Amino acid sequence: MTEAAGIPGDRIRSFIERVEHIDDEIKALNEGKKEVFAEAKGEGFDVKVLREILRLRKQDKDERDEQESLLDLYLRALESAGSSQAKAA
Repeated sequence: MTEAAGIPGDRIRSFIERVEHIDDEIKALNEGKKEVFAEAKGEGFDVKVLREILRLRKQDKDERDEQESLLDLYLRALESAGSSQAKAA
């Protein structure tokens, strides 16, 4: 093992090369994901909606239900604020 000032250079090189290899794998996987979305878009699917579905599937059911309830509550509040402004005008 090569050491400079007590630092094991071979071990550092090993870590760096492993991370570089992982970065290459991530890049390849992201390209694959991009191709899948392009294929879906080519078949007429809305990629934005597919991404949203993926985001929702990562949440657990309780978290998703809570978020949907808050979204509904906020939208209803916004609508009622809009209708009260329309009456005042």
